[in-house]
Amino acid sequence: MSAHPALLAWPRDPRDTLGLALWTSSALAEATGGAASTAFEVAGVEIDSRDVREGDLFVALKGETTDGHRFLDTAFANGAAAALVDRPIDRPHVLVGDTAQALAALAATARDRAAAKRIGVTGSVGKTGVKEAIFAALDRASRGQAHRSVKSYNNHVGVPLSLARMPARSCFGVFEMGMNHAGEIAALTAQVRPHVAVVTTIAPAHIENLGSEEAIADAKAEIFCGLVEGGAAVIPADSPHFERLRVHAHERGARVIGFGRAGHADARLLDAIPSANGGSLVTADIMGTRLCYSVAEPGEHWIANSLAVMAAVAAAGGDLAAAGLALAEMGGLKGRGARHRISAPGGQALLIDESYNANPASMRATLRQLGQTPATRRVAVLGAMKELGDFAPGFHAQLVEPLHEAHVDFAILVGEEMRALSRELGKPNAQSLAGGLAFAHCDDPAGAIAALEHFGITAGDAILVKGSNSVGLGRLVNHFVSRSNLTRES
Repeated sequence: MSAHPALLAWPRDPRDTLGLALWTSSALAEATGGAASTAFEVAGVEIDSRDVREGDLFVALKGETTDGHRFLDTAFANGAAAALVDRPIDRPHVLVGDTAQALAALAATARDRAAAKRIGVTGSVGKTGVKEAIFAALDRASRGQAHRSVKSYNNHVGVPLSLARMPARSCFGVFEMGMNHAGEIAALTAQVRPHVAVVTTIAPAHIENLGSEEAIADAKAEIFCGLVEGGAAVIPADSPHFERLRVHAHERGARVIGFGRAGHADARLLDAIPSANGGSLVTADIMGTRLCYSVAEPGEHWIANSLAVMAAVAAAGGDLAAAGLALAEMGGLKGRGARHRISAPGGQALLIDESYNANPASMRATLRQLGQTPATRRVAVLGAMKELGDFAPGFHAQLVEPLHEAHVDFAILVGEEMRALSRELGKPNAQSLAGGLAFAHCDDPAGAIAALEHFGITAGDAILVKGSNSVGLGRLVNHFVSRSNLTRES
């Protein structure tokens, strides 16, 4: 029986000839310059033996204090199909001279074999959320053919690992890039070679190491160094550092796309009003196309984030309608805005989990959002902001004003750096400004848990939990969420 003419005329996609396995042993050996012990296929790549799943390739990296080769038994017990090693083992493997260099080579091969548009995302605030939103938009438009770095895999190990995990059939790849020091993003962007580079915002995160916001802007602008020829730089038009970023981008031959409220923005906000679900209804001009879309995430900062997402999607050749739908459906990420309804006397209270990261700009943004959240009482559990160096006392003390503007009823301050804010709140003029704000200072999360339990959560309360990840306020979130019959808001 002959095939139907319509089937014979079905459009052919070059990707249809690609294998379904993420990597074969021969492809791994060719990419890394290693030798495969036998024929095998893998479905994923992992560097932590505890996270290995059935069919993964375990890469035995050597760190400053440990050696991944010590955990080979755990990796294979958890289902690893093979390992990338620097010494022979009696299980399926690829033998290389240096596993870190081999991972970098594997990342470069993955990047070059996929005909995917690559988007790099950095910034002082919001890069993980923006990365997730861009991915959601492109994944919807490409029917599941988008790839992204998971969690915050944005450093010298996370970026090559994320690239190595990118399937050959991918249409889009979205990669987050972080830094603590100058020069680090330059190394990461050289690996990703993005078609679109996004800088979410510039704020005094890592100012301890860099010394000024101008130096931070220069360090973030390193992402433009890796842009492919004709690539696009998406930068915040409302930032006082816009011109500095624009010059860096033009020096690299990039097409600059500004986003924000400013009249010169290419992705420009025209109007935004609160929506019924706590988010926003946004009207924007995206490079000449007028759009109206919903943003599920609450807060002014997410209105700006949505413009960055739209600009990046447009620059990558994605579907703006699909991007609008993705923004309307996004929920908060764990530690980065997830909202939980927890049991409380008389009903439920709202717990907002921002426990993963904090700097002066994000503290102000989330406190502003807390102030706009309907509640009978507002509680702020604030952990220390790290990597501020000599600037730390001043930046912590300056949180008096946003606490006042958010109409916070009770503040729990956690960590040594928060003593500066505690002292400031104790001054008569601060008490006058903050309307006699009640507060407690604790050394650690255990103390914060006790202070919040002593305060007594009741129905209608809104509790913001925010601090640098190393403070450990995720423990407080887990404590109150795990003991409650809760619902997570979308």
